[in-house]
Amino acid sequence: MKILMFGRGVIATVYGWVLHQAGHDVEFYVRLGRAATYGDSVDLDLLDARRRVWGRRVVEKWPVRYRETLEPDHDFDLIVLSVPHHRLAEATAFLSPRVGQATVLVFGNIWTEPLAAIGELPLGQVAWGFPQAGGGFDEDGTLRGALLPSVVVGTLGEPPTDRERAVRRMFREAGLRIKEQPDFRGWLWVHFVSDAGLFSQGLRLGSLSELAGATGDLREGLLAGRELLPVLQARGVDLRRHRGGVL
Repeated sequence: MKILMFGRGVIATVYGWVLHQAGHDVEFYVRLGRAATYGDSVDLDLLDARRRVWGRRVVEKWPVRYRETLEPDHDFDLIVLSVPHHRLAEATAFLSPRVGQATVLVFGNIWTEPLAAIGELPLGQVAWGFPQAGGGFDEDGTLRGALLPSVVVGTLGEPPTDRERAVRRMFREAGLRIKEQPDFRGWLWVHFVSDAGLFSQGLRLGSLSELAGATGDLREGLLAGRELLPVLQARGVDLRRHRGGVL
């Protein structure tokens, strides 16, 4: 596949590397002027847990390719769109007239209605997923992070389309297990409120990293997330379908 990663954030970089390693042709779309700032490679320090329980450390300088323009007649097969939820409207407004024939994988948190969140993107070309990786760029630009052995994918109550099945196959062939969520709307919102609860404690402590080993604060974060469950019920989420996420 010819794949365009939208932006060069943590998730785009980690999964761009994974897909490149699997033999795909990967480029990054970045804002005007960013390519020169980023340089022609990314320093990686990753814990890759796809094949070993405790993971395999990967330390390498990965050569990458950037583009700062995107014309509607491009030949990308897939665009991976993983941006913060509050930037999604801006990103979809940019991509909608430029999507061409590509599948767009919406790959991150959403708090609004998913169909509203994608704006004018053609629904028939959209696939839904959620990453299982994280990390951050340190002061010298090195990406330090971890990749879990699975990704979450889902649909909005319908069977997967051919495009969505192709995305699942791509991830499997890259060594990732698939976790299927048939009620992806509900799953996204359960995940969102769980994050909100944990982030409330991270904010109080000054950093999410301070939660590591702080069992009392973690418990408070989980309880804060549970207090938001009535909001999900009011939105029509059937919590019985997401027992694992609301315990």
